[in-house]
Amino acid sequence: MKTTANSVRSAHVDTFCAESLPPRDMWPVIDVTGIPDCQTEHLNCASTLLDDAIGKGWGERVAYLHAEGTWSYRRLYETANRIANVLVHHFGLVPGNRVLLRGFNHPMLVACWFGVIKAGGVVVNTNPLLRSRELTHIASTAKIDLALCDHRVAEECKQAFGNWTGSKVVLFGNGGRESLEIQAADEATTFDNCNTAADDVAIIAFTSGTTGRSKGTMHFHRDLIAATECFPKHIVKPISDDIFCGTPPLAFTYALGGLILFPMRIGAATLLLEQTTPAHLLQGIQDNRASVCFTAPTAYRGMLKSVKNYDVSSLRKCVSAGEPLPPATFEAWLKETGLRIIDGIGSTEMLHIFIGASEEDMRPGATGKVCPGYRARVVGKDGKDVPIGTVGKLTVQGPTGCRYLNNLESQQLYVQNGWNLTGDAYRMDADGYFWFQGRTDDMIISSGYNISGVEVESVLLTHPKVAECAVIGVPDEERGQIVKACIVPQLGIATSAELAHELQDFVKSQIAPYKYPRAVEFMDALPKTNTGKIQRYVLRQSTGKNRSETR
Repeated sequence: MKTTANSVRSAHVDTFCAESLPPRDMWPVIDVTGIPDCQTEHLNCASTLLDDAIGKGWGERVAYLHAEGTWSYRRLYETANRIANVLVHHFGLVPGNRVLLRGFNHPMLVACWFGVIKAGGVVVNTNPLLRSRELTHIASTAKIDLALCDHRVAEECKQAFGNWTGSKVVLFGNGGRESLEIQAADEATTFDNCNTAADDVAIIAFTSGTTGRSKGTMHFHRDLIAATECFPKHIVKPISDDIFCGTPPLAFTYALGGLILFPMRIGAATLLLEQTTPAHLLQGIQDNRASVCFTAPTAYRGMLKSVKNYDVSSLRKCVSAGEPLPPATFEAWLKETGLRIIDGIGSTEMLHIFIGASEEDMRPGATGKVCPGYRARVVGKDGKDVPIGTVGKLTVQGPTGCRYLNNLESQQLYVQNGWNLTGDAYRMDADGYFWFQGRTDDMIISSGYNISGVEVESVLLTHPKVAECAVIGVPDEERGQIVKACIVPQLGIATSAELAHELQDFVKSQIAPYKYPRAVEFMDALPKTNTGKIQRYVLRQSTGKNRSETR
């Protein structure tokens, strides 16, 4: 079943989302063939994920573990129903209204998410680390006038929503008379879910800002269910006894899938951690016997330093995404734990991972193969497939796809001829494995050579004196561009011209000499998004402002 536009009448009374979608001829082709639950005209994903869990007899199963206590599926169901009733009865929410969520990874935030979805609202979940300026941008872009917010991070939210009249910030977790919990206490534990169309917008997810200002991406109820039938079902292969855990905030689609959608689809449990340092994650795995971990390569590298001090024998699946997984990290984690990390690439625009490989199929350095349900190609500037082994632009099609919120310029760049162009440079080998070469705007062209910054980074990360690094291309009058390495040394390592030369010679000894970084800049820290992705555009903008060792 392929779709390109709305097939039935929307349940949304507030038509902002429908009016903010790109024109239908700019949508990607969506193919939900083989996913029966998505081949329906009406679908509310809260019914499929939560109400159906109660119907299947999972009510007393543990849904969420947290430092403050355990939530069963029934407790989550009843709390979400109370919240949905509050939204409708106290705040007059009508289907299609957007509701901003702000809080730490906590079961109450999950209940708020389901409450909004049940009432036919559109969830706009935000990272608790965002400041008022960023929240104002999100709220104004998505035309939001109601926020449900953890009282511990309320100040920035109140500042953002104080910019216009008629807005309301409702707090939870503080026990006050106006708190969400108090208002919900007298509401019914049942709720008739809104009969949303399968292609009504369920969430607006904002990009993490890797390449600039965040953009809203719109995902349907159908998309959220479709995502549970691809990467997790065929690659991760979790079971109902699993306990999921991870570090990303629930505001990001990587966490939405890995910590909410995927485990709840099969009746599994999730450990929600509010503090996600490597030590906290390791402690959480040990104390709660977590078995499936979703995090980024940076976190796996961080845990390597002390993993021997914890009992992580319960772990059986480790998933990595958000940035390329260096072979050195893969091998080191395998050596320390006996576990092969499952790598993958996804995006906010595509909702979740569309290329990956199970642990037994992983090839260190490769992202993996296209996930069942998706198709992927590597194309040239003309949009035609490039030969096997040739670097080109990754383009993807499947049961999810990109629809930007009121952003035709980005839509034209990301979706072309029904395909989603991810902005990543890849090559595909003869066995169908995809090998990441960098962002398309990160590919370095020096003296006619195409150089992958990621490849240079992978080499530098194997050097014992390098903690972190990012490689970019910087303008050069003679060569067009040169390779520059921005390096965070290991603790206690003094920076010097001699160290820069040592690292340059090391790269030349490992890969083709023309790929070595002709410029090296030592830094205390690399600029990153809230999800841990390195912001290479920041490094490119600041190049030349700090002293570099060049030769």
